[in-house]
Amino acid sequence: MALTVLAPLAGVVRALGEVPDPVFSAELVGPGLAVDPARDGVVAAVAPIAGTVVKLHPHAFVVAGDDGRGALVHLGLDTVQLGGEGFTLHVAEGATVAAGDVVVSWDPAAVEAGGRSPICPVVALDARAGAVTPVAEVGATVAAGDPLLAWD
Repeated sequence: MALTVLAPLAGVVRALGEVPDPVFSAELVGPGLAVDPARDGVVAAVAPIAGTVVKLHPHAFVVAGDDGRGALVHLGLDTVQLGGEGFTLHVAEGATVAAGDVVVSWDPAAVEAGGRSPICPVVALDARAGAVTPVAEVGATVAAGDPLLAWD
């Protein structure tokens, strides 16, 4: 059964190959898309699928569904260097979340002002090649919670 992966935040859909980080652009952790977020203050990043928050950092999180498939959301690039500054966690690791529940809030414009890219890769972890189909068109604007990917 296909799993719909939601956009974790509002912005413009980008191909993973456009992400200026070789780990993501080469799909080394899995296929997906990226969202270039709106720069209008603090925004909430929501769970892209229902499940358990199996990994939670201020700058990134993974939600694993009951079927074992995990979706990674990475909030900006090189944001681990911020040590959590500017990010607010709304759940704890191990929490059960519904798709669309707020996980982290942050300010993409502040990340960009600090010299980092605020683009957000959304990755189907360890998915085989061809298992993920874009639902949102590259270049389209999505809202948080809009369908982004279908994962067969």
